Amino acid sequence: MRRIVLATRNGHKVRELQTILADLIDELDLEIVGLGEFPDLPDVVETGVTFAQNATLKAVAAAEATGLPALADDSGLAVNVLGGSPGVFSARWAGTHGQDRANLEVLLGQITDVPDEQRSAAFVCVAALALPGGTVVLRRGQMPGTLAREPRGDNGFGYDPILVVDGDTRTAAELTFEEKNAISHRGKAFRSLSADLRELLARS
Repeated sequence: MRRIVLATRNGHKVRELQTILADLIDELDLEIVGLGEFPDLPDVVETGVTFAQNATLKAVAAAEATGLPALADDSGLAVNVLGGSPGVFSARWAGTHGQDRANLEVLLGQITDVPDEQRSAAFVCVAALALPGGTVVLRRGQMPGTLAREPRGDNGFGYDPILVVDGDTRTAAELTFEEKNAISHRGKAFRSLSADLRELLARS
């Protein structure tokens, strides 16, 4: 069994990726582990100003520190009328990292007067694969939609309760885990990366 490290200490994200890449894991006999398996490794400061930069920083650091192929991602909400913001600052849009409710309230306050037809937005994810030898591959995924005027749903986190998914009347937080996983920005990015992972592992 070949180990691949996902550059996160979030067990939920590790399990999510195991689900997204389930077929590839079975095909190549892979084991995906998180940074929790390497407690002495320092956390990487996300100093990039783009999703690609931050994903690369995390994947390269994990590959170099562990000697294993490493995966990482960076994601956020891009609102068209705000020029793509909050973008990489999505998790700290209200000023403090991880304050989901405050982030929602700040964002909704900023677009209160924006008409419904101009409230388009998308969750964006860039996934990175880094090999210890220095190879890096990036893939991008999006989940487009329109911003609701108030939060709905309890199944998601972050901005999920306000993004009404294109082709649906529900927000991302009203979808089941399986429904969201099938169309999510993270799912699309990592499924796209799976072909690169298969090719690069075959060579190494």
